[in-house]
Amino acid sequence: MKFKIFLLAFLISIVMNAQNIFEIKDAKKVIIPFKLINNLIFIPITINGAELTFLLDTGASETLLFSLDNKEIKLGNIEKIKFSGLGGDVSFDGYKSVRNVARIGDHMINTSLSAYIILDQEFNISSHVGIPVNGVIGYHFFKNHPVLIDYTAKKITVYEDFELFKKKVKRFEEIPLTIEKSKPYLYAGIEMTNEKKSSKLLVDLGNSDPIWLFPALIKDFVYNRPNIDDFLGRGFNGDIYGKRSRIHYFYLGSFKFEKPLTAMPDEFSIQHVNLVEDRKGSVGGEIIRRFTTVFDYTHEKLYLRKNKNFNDPFHFNMSGLDFQQDGLQWEQDVVRVETSQIPGTSNDLMNSNNKNSLQYKFVLKPVFSISGVRKDSPADKSGFKKGDQIITINGNKTSDMTLEKIIELMKSDEGRNITMLIQRKDEKLTLSFALEDPIPYQE
Repeated sequence: MKFKIFLLAFLISIVMNAQNIFEIKDAKKVIIPFKLINNLIFIPITINGAELTFLLDTGASETLLFSLDNKEIKLGNIEKIKFSGLGGDVSFDGYKSVRNVARIGDHMINTSLSAYIILDQEFNISSHVGIPVNGVIGYHFFKNHPVLIDYTAKKITVYEDFELFKKKVKRFEEIPLTIEKSKPYLYAGIEMTNEKKSSKLLVDLGNSDPIWLFPALIKDFVYNRPNIDDFLGRGFNGDIYGKRSRIHYFYLGSFKFEKPLTAMPDEFSIQHVNLVEDRKGSVGGEIIRRFTTVFDYTHEKLYLRKNKNFNDPFHFNMSGLDFQQDGLQWEQDVVRVETSQIPGTSNDLMNSNNKNSLQYKFVLKPVFSISGVRKDSPADKSGFKKGDQIITINGNKTSDMTLEKIIELMKSDEGRNITMLIQRKDEKLTLSFALEDPIPYQE
Protein backbone atom coordinates (compact mmCIF):
# COMPACT_ATOMS: atom_id res chain seq x y z
CA MET A 1 0.00 0.00 0.00
CA LYS A 2 0.92 3.59 -0.07
CA PHE A 3 1.27 3.73 3.68
CA LYS A 4 -1.75 1.50 3.73
CA ILE A 5 -4.01 4.44 3.10
CA PHE A 6 -2.94 6.43 0.10
CA LEU A 7 -2.30 4.96 -3.29
CA LEU A 8 -1.33 7.71 -5.70
CA ALA A 9 -1.53 6.22 -9.16
CA PHE A 10 -3.60 8.74 -11.05
CA LEU A 11 -4.50 10.04 -14.46
CA ILE A 12 -5.14 13.68 -15.29
CA SER A 13 -7.42 14.79 -18.06
CA ILE A 14 -5.19 17.56 -19.41
CA VAL A 15 -1.58 17.92 -20.54
CA MET A 16 0.92 20.04 -18.61
CA ASN A 17 2.95 22.79 -20.17
CA ALA A 18 6.66 22.35 -20.82
CA GLN A 19 7.87 24.55 -17.96
CA ASN A 20 7.72 23.59 -14.29
CA ILE A 21 11.47 23.29 -13.66
CA PHE A 22 13.38 23.35 -10.37
CA GLU A 23 16.69 25.20 -10.74
CA ILE A 24 19.64 25.38 -8.36
CA LYS A 25 21.00 28.88 -7.88
CA ASP A 26 24.52 29.71 -6.64
CA ALA A 27 25.33 26.22 -5.32
CA LYS A 28 26.91 22.98 -6.50
CA LYS A 29 24.42 20.95 -4.50
CA VAL A 30 21.44 21.37 -2.20
CA ILE A 31 20.95 19.36 0.99
CA ILE A 32 17.37 18.84 2.17
CA PRO A 33 16.53 17.26 5.55
CA PHE A 34 13.48 15.01 5.54
CA LYS A 35 11.18 13.14 7.87
CA LEU A 36 10.90 9.38 7.36
CA ILE A 37 7.62 7.87 8.54
CA ASN A 38 6.81 4.24 7.73
CA ASN A 39 9.22 4.26 4.77
CA LEU A 40 7.72 7.46 3.32
CA ILE A 41 9.71 10.67 2.80
CA PHE A 42 8.33 14.11 3.71
CA ILE A 43 10.13 17.30 2.68
CA PRO A 44 9.51 21.02 3.35
CA ILE A 45 8.56 23.18 0.35
CA THR A 46 7.50 26.82 0.36
CA ILE A 47 4.89 27.73 -2.27
CA ASN A 48 4.03 31.38 -2.82
CA GLY A 49 5.43 32.12 0.64
CA ALA A 50 3.48 29.40 2.48
CA GLU A 51 5.55 26.75 4.29
CA LEU A 52 4.17 23.31 3.41
CA THR A 53 5.06 19.62 3.83
CA PHE A 54 5.08 17.28 0.81
CA LEU A 55 5.25 13.53 0.37
CA LEU A 56 8.07 12.73 -2.07
CA ASP A 57 6.67 10.20 -4.53
CA THR A 58 8.36 8.90 -7.69
CA GLY A 59 4.98 7.35 -8.57
CA ALA A 60 3.45 10.82 -8.97
CA SER A 61 3.77 12.42 -12.38
CA GLU A 62 2.40 15.76 -11.19
CA THR A 63 2.38 17.92 -8.07
CA LEU A 64 -0.71 17.72 -5.87
CA LEU A 65 -2.03 20.05 -3.19
CA PHE A 66 -4.59 19.11 -0.54
CA SER A 67 -5.28 19.65 3.16
CA LEU A 68 -4.67 23.40 3.09
CA ASP A 69 -7.29 24.28 5.72
CA ASN A 70 -4.84 25.82 8.17
CA LYS A 71 -2.54 27.36 5.58
CA GLU A 72 -2.90 30.72 3.90
CA ILE A 73 -1.69 30.31 0.34
CA LYS A 74 -2.53 32.35 -2.71
CA LEU A 75 -2.88 30.31 -5.90
CA GLY A 76 -3.52 32.01 -9.20
CA ASN A 77 -4.43 30.98 -12.75
CA ILE A 78 -6.85 28.25 -11.70
CA GLU A 79 -8.91 26.03 -13.99
CA LYS A 80 -11.21 23.09 -13.29
CA ILE A 81 -10.15 19.52 -14.21
CA LYS A 82 -11.07 15.90 -13.47
CA PHE A 83 -9.12 13.17 -11.65
CA SER A 84 -9.37 9.40 -11.83
CA GLY A 85 -7.22 6.48 -10.67
CA LEU A 86 -6.96 3.26 -8.71
CA GLY A 87 -10.03 2.13 -6.80
CA GLY A 88 -12.72 2.21 -9.48
CA ASP A 89 -13.86 4.10 -12.54
CA VAL A 90 -15.40 7.25 -11.02
CA SER A 91 -13.77 10.63 -11.61
CA PHE A 92 -14.13 13.77 -9.50
CA ASP A 93 -13.48 17.46 -9.85
CA GLY A 94 -10.32 19.30 -8.90
CA TYR A 95 -8.35 22.35 -10.00
CA LYS A 96 -5.09 23.14 -11.75
CA SER A 97 -3.00 26.18 -10.77
CA VAL A 98 0.00 27.37 -12.82
CA ARG A 99 2.90 29.80 -12.52
CA ASN A 100 3.42 29.39 -8.78
CA VAL A 101 6.78 29.98 -7.07
CA ALA A 102 8.17 27.03 -5.10
CA ARG A 103 11.34 27.12 -2.99
CA ILE A 104 13.27 24.33 -1.30
CA GLY A 105 15.92 25.69 1.03
CA ASP A 106 17.91 28.74 -0.04
CA HIS A 107 19.10 27.61 -3.47
CA MET A 108 16.41 25.51 -5.15
CA ILE A 109 13.58 27.34 -6.89
CA ASN A 110 10.80 26.74 -9.41
CA THR A 111 9.20 29.92 -10.72
CA SER A 112 6.62 28.13 -12.87
CA LEU A 113 5.27 25.37 -10.63
CA SER A 114 2.02 23.78 -11.78
CA ALA A 115 -0.06 22.03 -9.14
CA TYR A 116 -3.31 20.11 -8.97
CA ILE A 117 -5.63 20.92 -6.09
CA ILE A 118 -7.71 18.12 -4.57
CA LEU A 119 -10.72 19.35 -2.62
CA ASP A 120 -11.96 15.94 -1.46
CA GLN A 121 -11.04 15.67 2.24
CA GLU A 122 -10.90 11.88 1.91
CA PHE A 123 -7.38 12.53 0.64
CA ASN A 124 -6.23 14.39 3.72
CA ILE A 125 -3.54 11.83 4.56
CA SER A 126 -2.30 13.70 7.64
CA SER A 127 -4.39 11.60 10.03
CA HIS A 128 -2.81 8.41 8.68
CA VAL A 129 0.75 9.74 8.88
CA GLY A 130 0.70 11.61 12.18
CA ILE A 131 2.04 14.92 10.83
CA PRO A 132 0.40 17.64 8.71
CA VAL A 133 0.88 16.81 5.00
CA ASN A 134 -0.14 19.35 2.38
CA GLY A 135 0.67 17.66 -0.89
CA VAL A 136 2.65 15.25 -3.07
CA ILE A 137 5.55 16.02 -5.38
CA GLY A 138 7.21 13.64 -7.83
CA TYR A 139 8.53 13.94 -11.37
CA HIS A 140 9.19 17.69 -11.35
CA PHE A 141 11.45 17.34 -8.30
CA PHE A 142 13.57 14.61 -9.93
CA LYS A 143 13.59 15.37 -13.64
CA ASN A 144 16.51 17.84 -14.01
CA HIS A 145 19.09 16.87 -11.36
CA PRO A 146 20.55 13.71 -9.82
CA VAL A 147 18.92 13.16 -6.42
CA LEU A 148 20.67 11.18 -3.66
CA ILE A 149 18.53 9.91 -0.76
CA ASP A 150 20.41 8.98 2.42
CA TYR A 151 17.86 7.10 4.52
CA THR A 152 20.12 6.72 7.55
CA ALA A 153 21.05 10.41 7.78
CA LYS A 154 17.56 11.47 6.62
CA LYS A 155 19.00 13.89 4.09
CA ILE A 156 18.49 14.38 0.36
CA THR A 157 21.26 15.84 -1.80
CA VAL A 158 20.33 17.37 -5.16
CA TYR A 159 23.34 17.89 -7.44
CA GLU A 160 23.93 20.79 -9.80
CA ASP A 161 27.60 19.86 -10.34
CA PHE A 162 27.52 16.63 -12.35
CA GLU A 163 31.25 15.89 -11.85
CA LEU A 164 30.79 16.12 -8.11
CA PHE A 165 27.86 13.73 -8.44
CA LYS A 166 29.85 11.20 -10.49
CA LYS A 167 32.56 11.08 -7.81
CA LYS A 168 29.91 10.42 -5.19
CA VAL A 169 28.43 7.36 -6.92
CA LYS A 170 31.70 5.65 -7.92
CA ARG A 171 31.11 2.80 -5.47
CA PHE A 172 27.39 2.46 -6.08
CA GLU A 173 25.80 -0.27 -8.20
CA GLU A 174 24.26 1.15 -11.38
CA ILE A 175 20.88 -0.13 -12.55
CA PRO A 176 19.18 0.98 -15.81
CA LEU A 177 15.90 2.90 -15.57
CA THR A 178 13.34 3.90 -18.13
CA ILE A 179 11.33 7.07 -17.56
CA GLU A 180 7.85 6.46 -18.96
CA LYS A 181 4.91 8.77 -18.47
CA SER A 182 7.13 10.74 -16.07
CA LYS A 183 7.77 7.74 -13.77
CA PRO A 184 10.84 5.47 -13.28
CA TYR A 185 10.75 1.75 -14.17
CA LEU A 186 13.30 -1.04 -13.86
CA TYR A 187 13.53 -4.81 -14.32
CA ALA A 188 13.87 -6.91 -11.19
CA GLY A 189 13.79 -10.64 -10.46
CA ILE A 190 10.66 -12.13 -8.89
CA GLU A 191 10.94 -15.67 -7.54
CA MET A 192 7.52 -16.75 -6.29
CA THR A 193 8.63 -20.27 -5.28
CA ASN A 194 11.51 -21.67 -7.33
CA GLU A 195 11.57 -19.92 -10.73
CA LYS A 196 13.10 -16.45 -11.12
CA LYS A 197 11.32 -14.20 -13.63
CA SER A 198 12.44 -10.79 -14.84
CA SER A 199 9.60 -8.32 -14.20
CA LYS A 200 9.09 -4.68 -15.05
CA LEU A 201 8.29 -2.66 -11.92
CA LEU A 202 7.59 0.97 -11.08
CA VAL A 203 10.06 2.38 -8.54
CA ASP A 204 7.51 3.92 -6.21
CA LEU A 205 8.68 5.95 -3.19
CA GLY A 206 5.06 6.73 -2.35
CA ASN A 207 4.38 3.07 -1.65
CA SER A 208 5.49 1.99 1.83
CA ASP A 209 5.21 -1.75 1.07
CA PRO A 210 8.18 -3.79 -0.24
CA ILE A 211 6.57 -5.11 -3.44
CA TRP A 212 3.28 -4.94 -5.33
CA LEU A 213 2.41 -7.45 -8.04
CA PHE A 214 -0.57 -7.37 -10.41
CA PRO A 215 -1.83 -10.98 -10.73
CA ALA A 216 -4.18 -10.05 -13.57
CA LEU A 217 -1.17 -9.03 -15.71
CA ILE A 218 1.06 -12.02 -14.92
CA LYS A 219 0.50 -15.17 -16.98
CA ASP A 220 -0.40 -18.29 -14.98
CA PHE A 221 -0.07 -16.41 -11.69
CA VAL A 222 -0.64 -18.57 -8.60
CA TYR A 223 -0.90 -17.04 -5.12
CA ASN A 224 1.67 -18.28 -2.63
CA ARG A 225 0.29 -19.83 0.53
CA PRO A 226 -0.46 -18.78 3.14
CA ASN A 227 -2.08 -15.54 2.00
CA ILE A 228 -4.72 -13.22 3.42
CA ASP A 229 -7.35 -10.87 2.05
CA ASP A 230 -6.54 -7.34 3.15
CA PHE A 231 -7.11 -3.63 2.68
CA LEU A 232 -4.13 -2.42 0.63
CA GLY A 233 -4.61 1.32 0.29
CA ARG A 234 -6.74 4.24 -0.77
CA GLY A 235 -7.19 5.35 -4.39
CA PHE A 236 -8.88 8.41 -5.84
CA ASN A 237 -12.07 6.44 -6.33
CA GLY A 238 -12.20 4.22 -3.28
CA ASP A 239 -10.46 1.62 -1.17
CA ILE A 240 -8.00 -0.86 -2.69
CA TYR A 241 -8.36 -4.51 -1.68
CA GLY A 242 -6.42 -7.62 -2.54
CA LYS A 243 -4.17 -10.23 -0.99
CA ARG A 244 -0.92 -10.24 0.96
CA SER A 245 1.63 -13.00 1.01
CA ARG A 246 5.38 -13.57 0.84
CA ILE A 247 7.49 -14.57 -2.13
CA HIS A 248 10.64 -16.72 -2.05
CA TYR A 249 13.18 -14.15 -3.27
CA PHE A 250 13.33 -10.66 -4.75
CA TYR A 251 16.37 -9.64 -6.85
CA LEU A 252 17.39 -6.04 -7.54
CA GLY A 253 20.61 -5.89 -9.54
CA SER A 254 23.08 -8.05 -7.60
CA PHE A 255 21.09 -7.63 -4.37
CA LYS A 256 18.83 -10.39 -3.05
CA PHE A 257 16.03 -10.31 -0.48
CA GLU A 258 14.54 -13.37 1.18
CA LYS A 259 10.81 -13.77 1.91
CA PRO A 260 9.70 -10.17 1.33
CA LEU A 261 6.07 -9.28 1.94
CA THR A 262 4.10 -8.76 -1.26
CA ALA A 263 0.74 -7.05 -1.86
CA MET A 264 -1.44 -8.06 -4.81
CA PRO A 265 -4.40 -5.79 -5.65
CA ASP A 266 -7.47 -7.42 -7.10
CA GLU A 267 -8.35 -7.08 -10.77
CA PHE A 268 -11.08 -4.50 -10.12
CA SER A 269 -8.56 -2.10 -8.58
CA ILE A 270 -6.39 -1.81 -11.70
CA GLN A 271 -8.89 -2.35 -14.51
CA HIS A 272 -9.26 1.37 -15.30
CA VAL A 273 -5.64 2.36 -14.85
CA ASN A 274 -3.57 3.24 -17.92
CA LEU A 275 -0.47 1.18 -17.09
CA VAL A 276 2.72 1.34 -19.16
CA GLU A 277 3.46 -1.60 -21.42
CA ASP A 278 4.56 -4.83 -19.71
CA ARG A 279 4.42 -3.46 -16.15
CA LYS A 280 3.92 -6.22 -13.56
CA GLY A 281 3.90 -4.22 -10.33
CA SER A 282 5.96 -1.89 -8.09
CA VAL A 283 8.95 -1.88 -5.78
CA GLY A 284 8.29 0.35 -2.78
CA GLY A 285 9.85 2.14 0.16
CA GLU A 286 10.37 -0.94 2.35
CA ILE A 287 12.92 -2.17 -0.22
CA ILE A 288 14.39 1.19 -1.27
CA ARG A 289 15.03 2.37 2.32
CA ARG A 290 17.64 -0.41 2.64
CA PHE A 291 19.95 1.53 0.30
CA THR A 292 21.49 4.91 -0.13
CA THR A 293 19.63 5.57 -3.36
CA VAL A 294 20.30 7.89 -6.29
CA PHE A 295 17.85 8.74 -9.08
CA ASP A 296 19.33 10.20 -12.26
CA TYR A 297 16.31 10.72 -14.52
CA THR A 298 18.31 12.59 -17.17
CA HIS A 299 20.56 9.59 -17.88
CA GLU A 300 17.94 6.99 -16.85
CA LYS A 301 20.04 5.46 -14.08
CA LEU A 302 19.39 4.24 -10.55
CA TYR A 303 22.38 3.93 -8.20
CA LEU A 304 22.27 1.77 -5.07
CA ARG A 305 24.58 1.16 -2.13
CA LYS A 306 23.25 -0.92 0.74
CA ASN A 307 23.03 0.72 4.16
CA LYS A 308 22.67 -0.55 7.73
CA ASN A 309 18.97 -1.35 7.14
CA PHE A 310 19.72 -3.85 4.38
CA ASN A 311 19.24 -7.03 6.43
CA ASP A 312 16.19 -5.87 8.39
CA PRO A 313 13.47 -8.55 8.48
CA PHE A 314 10.21 -7.92 6.63
CA HIS A 315 7.80 -7.44 9.50
CA PHE A 316 4.02 -7.39 9.16
CA ASN A 317 1.41 -5.55 11.26
CA MET A 318 0.32 -8.64 13.17
CA SER A 319 -2.56 -7.01 15.07
CA GLY A 320 -4.95 -6.69 12.13
CA LEU A 321 -5.64 -3.07 13.10
CA ASP A 322 -5.25 0.08 11.03
CA PHE A 323 -4.75 3.30 12.96
CA GLN A 324 -5.29 6.98 12.40
CA GLN A 325 -4.67 10.19 14.33
CA ASP A 326 -7.86 12.15 15.01
CA GLY A 327 -6.24 15.50 15.61
CA LEU A 328 -5.12 16.90 18.95
CA GLN A 329 -6.80 17.56 22.27
CA TRP A 330 -5.84 19.49 25.40
CA GLU A 331 -4.51 17.28 28.18
CA GLN A 332 -3.38 18.21 31.69
CA ASP A 333 0.31 17.54 32.24
CA VAL A 334 2.19 17.53 35.54
CA VAL A 335 5.56 19.28 35.64
CA ARG A 336 7.99 19.02 38.56
CA VAL A 337 9.75 22.35 39.08
CA GLU A 338 12.90 22.65 41.21
CA THR A 339 12.68 25.45 43.73
CA SER A 340 15.50 27.15 45.60
CA GLN A 341 15.36 28.24 49.23
CA ILE A 342 15.91 31.84 50.24
CA PRO A 343 17.64 31.91 53.69
CA GLY A 344 16.05 34.12 56.32
CA THR A 345 12.59 34.16 54.79
CA SER A 346 9.40 33.02 56.49
CA ASN A 347 9.14 30.25 53.88
CA ASP A 348 12.33 28.44 55.01
CA LEU A 349 10.49 25.62 56.73
CA MET A 350 8.08 25.08 53.85
CA ASN A 351 10.90 25.18 51.32
CA SER A 352 13.01 22.71 53.26
CA ASN A 353 10.20 20.19 53.06
CA ASN A 354 9.40 20.85 49.40
CA LYS A 355 12.59 21.06 47.38
CA ASN A 356 10.51 20.36 44.30
CA SER A 357 7.02 21.65 43.59
CA LEU A 358 4.41 20.41 41.14
CA GLN A 359 2.83 22.62 38.52
CA TYR A 360 0.06 21.77 36.10
CA LYS A 361 -0.16 22.84 32.50
CA PHE A 362 -2.35 21.92 29.55
CA VAL A 363 -0.69 20.70 26.37
CA LEU A 364 -1.97 19.55 23.01
CA LYS A 365 -1.54 15.79 22.56
CA PRO A 366 -2.57 13.40 19.78
CA VAL A 367 -5.75 11.32 19.78
CA PHE A 368 -5.68 7.93 18.02
CA SER A 369 -8.44 5.65 16.82
CA ILE A 370 -8.91 2.45 14.84
CA SER A 371 -9.62 3.08 11.15
CA GLY A 372 -10.01 -0.57 10.13
CA VAL A 373 -10.02 -4.14 11.46
CA ARG A 374 -8.88 -7.05 9.29
CA LYS A 375 -11.34 -9.92 9.35
CA ASP A 376 -10.25 -12.95 11.41
CA SER A 377 -7.22 -11.09 12.77
CA PRO A 378 -6.27 -11.33 16.48
CA ALA A 379 -7.83 -7.90 17.12
CA ASP A 380 -11.02 -8.83 15.25
CA LYS A 381 -11.41 -11.98 17.34
CA SER A 382 -10.92 -9.91 20.50
CA GLY A 383 -13.81 -7.58 19.63
CA PHE A 384 -12.15 -4.41 18.32
CA LYS A 385 -14.25 -2.23 16.02
CA LYS A 386 -13.62 0.57 13.56
CA GLY A 387 -13.94 3.91 15.36
CA ASP A 388 -12.70 2.72 18.75
CA GLN A 389 -10.59 5.44 20.39
CA ILE A 390 -7.37 4.12 21.94
CA ILE A 391 -6.54 5.45 25.41
CA THR A 392 -3.67 3.18 26.49
CA ILE A 393 -1.57 0.35 25.04
CA ASN A 394 0.01 -2.01 27.57
CA GLY A 395 -0.58 0.59 30.26
CA ASN A 396 1.07 3.46 28.37
CA LYS A 397 -0.97 6.48 27.33
CA THR A 398 -1.25 6.76 23.56
CA SER A 399 -1.23 10.55 23.90
CA ASP A 400 2.48 10.20 24.66
CA MET A 401 3.08 8.12 21.51
CA THR A 402 3.30 8.77 17.80
CA LEU A 403 1.38 6.94 15.10
CA GLU A 404 4.64 5.43 13.88
CA LYS A 405 5.49 4.07 17.35
CA ILE A 406 2.08 2.42 17.60
CA ILE A 407 2.52 0.70 14.24
CA GLU A 408 6.07 -0.39 15.12
CA LEU A 409 4.69 -2.01 18.28
CA MET A 410 2.22 -4.02 16.19
CA LYS A 411 5.14 -5.32 14.07
CA SER A 412 7.40 -6.14 17.00
CA ASP A 413 7.37 -9.78 18.16
CA GLU A 414 5.04 -12.61 17.28
CA GLY A 415 3.28 -13.85 20.41
CA ARG A 416 3.62 -10.51 22.21
CA ASN A 417 0.56 -9.68 24.31
CA ILE A 418 -1.17 -6.39 23.56
CA THR A 419 -3.73 -4.90 25.95
CA MET A 420 -5.63 -1.75 25.01
CA LEU A 421 -7.97 0.48 26.94
CA ILE A 422 -10.43 1.87 24.42
CA GLN A 423 -13.33 4.30 24.41
CA ARG A 424 -16.39 3.11 22.46
CA LYS A 425 -19.09 5.77 22.57
CA ASP A 426 -19.80 6.19 26.31
CA GLU A 427 -18.14 2.95 27.38
CA LYS A 428 -14.54 2.14 28.29
CA LEU A 429 -13.35 -1.39 27.47
CA THR A 430 -10.14 -3.31 28.05
CA LEU A 431 -9.37 -5.76 25.22
CA SER A 432 -6.36 -8.00 24.70
CA PHE A 433 -4.81 -10.19 22.01
CA ALA A 434 -1.46 -11.75 21.05
CA LEU A 435 0.39 -10.69 17.89
CA GLU A 436 0.22 -13.39 15.23
CA ASP A 437 1.81 -13.39 11.78
CA PRO A 438 -0.90 -14.60 9.38
CA ILE A 439 1.51 -15.03 6.47
CA PRO A 440 4.72 -16.70 7.64
CA TYR A 441 6.66 -17.94 4.64
CA GLN A 442 6.37 -21.68 4.04
CA GLU A 443 8.57 -23.68 1.69
